[in-house]
Amino acid sequence: MNSAPRSSRTTATVLAIVAATCWSCGGEPEPALQPVAAPASSARPAAAPSSAAPDPAAVGADELGQVPILMYHRIVERTESVYDRTPAAFRAELDRLATEGYVPVTTTEYATGRIDIPAGRHPVVLTFDDGDPTQFALGPDGGPAPGTAVAILLDVAARHPGFRPVASLYVNAAPFGSADGAGVLPWLRDHGFEIGNHTLDHTNLASVGDAQVREAIALGQREIQRALPDSRVTSLALPFGAVPANGELARRGTAAGASYDHACVLLVGANPAPSPHSTDFDPLNTPRIRSQDAAGHEAEYGSTAWLDKLAAAPASRYTSDGDPERISYPAARGAVLAPGFADRANAY
Repeated sequence: MNSAPRSSRTTATVLAIVAATCWSCGGEPEPALQPVAAPASSARPAAAPSSAAPDPAAVGADELGQVPILMYHRIVERTESVYDRTPAAFRAELDRLATEGYVPVTTTEYATGRIDIPAGRHPVVLTFDDGDPTQFALGPDGGPAPGTAVAILLDVAARHPGFRPVASLYVNAAPFGSADGAGVLPWLRDHGFEIGNHTLDHTNLASVGDAQVREAIALGQREIQRALPDSRVTSLALPFGAVPANGELARRGTAAGASYDHACVLLVGANPAPSPHSTDFDPLNTPRIRSQDAAGHEAEYGSTAWLDKLAAAPASRYTSDGDPERISYPAARGAVLAPGFADRANAY
């Protein structure tokens, strides 16, 4: 499970909130949640833009807006902590996202700016930590077992055309209750899901030295690549949200005969993430929002509260212009386009 302490090198102001506890990680206390400043595949790909994308102003395009990255753990009928969601609550949240015009993208698609979704739609990233069997398991028919998060996601997507059934799943050893992942990870990969690193043994990277940080991450990657030899692992979700003393080691390093290089390192945080095209985007410190009902412990920082805020202030959201080759935003926008995207800028 994750919480989101910020690196001491991060320039954003961090406000500590009340410490949260996560029981499904074996009773270990979570650090305080923190607001953070700013191929065969059955998964439907993002819709390709038409040859004549609509006028950005007509759809309110703003590709410097905020992106919610939602964090899930267990999907269970009887919840034991704020990190658990019931299947009904999970389904309702997905239905809400689809109804409000969100389209799922993977963490790496978000972090690299490959957000190819229809004009007027908003990206959302669905992330799952710990490789829990309630997230994914294969049934006797070779498809996702009913009631698992992946099965629910596929069902919601089937009822909402354009809602891509994709997510990023962050795994440790023996993912989804398997011996080594070989029986489950290929199905996810082949159906458009991203498999990300969560370290081999769910290591608190803030509590170990540089060599142990590199080893924990490299061994996690190597375990994934045993099941998926030809796949790159391009994102990391920090266990406990704990940033290592040398934050750069969460992104790049070599150990145990393996090298890793992540496009994005996920915290927890308590607010949406900045646009990947903005100067506010920090691939070493990317916040997530815990999926949560409107009531409960720290619910004001959870997904229901944040989706309400984004719905009440629609201009704050990342809204696609329908053309992945340009980055459209209002000229009066407060956010600043990162220099690397200047040749694609389309201020209006």
